[in-house]
Amino acid sequence: MSRLLFWLFLKPLSLLPYFMLYRISDVAFFLLYVCFGYRKKVVMYNIELVFPTKSKKEREQIAWDFYRHFCDLILEVIKNFSVSEKQLRKRFVIHNADVLKTYADRGQSIIVCGGHYANWEMWALAAPMQSHMPLVAIYKRLSNPYFDRKMRESRKKFGMQLVSTRATKEYLEEHQGELMGMVFAVDQSPADPKKSVWIDFLGIETPAHFGAEKYAKELNLPVVFGHLKKLKRGYYESYFEVLTENPNGFEKGALIQLANDRLAEDIYNEPYLWLWSHKRWKHKDKKPKEQQ
Repeated sequence: MSRLLFWLFLKPLSLLPYFMLYRISDVAFFLLYVCFGYRKKVVMYNIELVFPTKSKKEREQIAWDFYRHFCDLILEVIKNFSVSEKQLRKRFVIHNADVLKTYADRGQSIIVCGGHYANWEMWALAAPMQSHMPLVAIYKRLSNPYFDRKMRESRKKFGMQLVSTRATKEYLEEHQGELMGMVFAVDQSPADPKKSVWIDFLGIETPAHFGAEKYAKELNLPVVFGHLKKLKRGYYESYFEVLTENPNGFEKGALIQLANDRLAEDIYNEPYLWLWSHKRWKHKDKKPKEQQ
């Protein structure tokens, strides 16, 4: 069934030009938001949690804008199955990729942090072509093996390497000393809050994955944050910000807090671009006593 869905629907859909995909996105928005209210309770709960002082009308506007962007994002991710290098270079620009070139010229590997913001999937395709060093994204496998394979094929076609969360340590041991930028999504909800570091994210006590900080300290790597911005439909830009070149100068949890603070700043500026349908705070009441 997964194979049929891909070859009879998703792959042909990805061959359509962007302007036609956005007409489909308009219809999808009407169906998901207006008719079916896809994950609307989750979205509104999250928005109210983060913006308790905003009026109901303001929160509904954020939700409206989010669903418009979310439907565009779905179609843009499908387009990635067939997008060309020329199209990517036109639609996604990193303005200060020389930041990474500086480290590449030194032979210095780095940690790159980011979040589920704007179009992180397009960034994963476009960034390796502009970053001056090999990029290795740490990712969580999809539950469907066939679509997991197809997504990996799509993400890797312009140079991004992918390593599952379970294989990260083994991969680093095998490739010790090789130049790379390790890419971590800092806003992924951890499976076990008891094994997580707890931070303040968007004003809420939140469990966070510790991987980016852990490997930065173990390997003494600079940490860079990738900011994303949506210019208009189908067009994005990014810039890198160096968070630190001395990760071991931070107390436990402080570095992952800093990365999440940068993401929070972007969310406060353009809230509709974050993935509000994600159940980010499903563990918010499970903080271990020893961390309270």
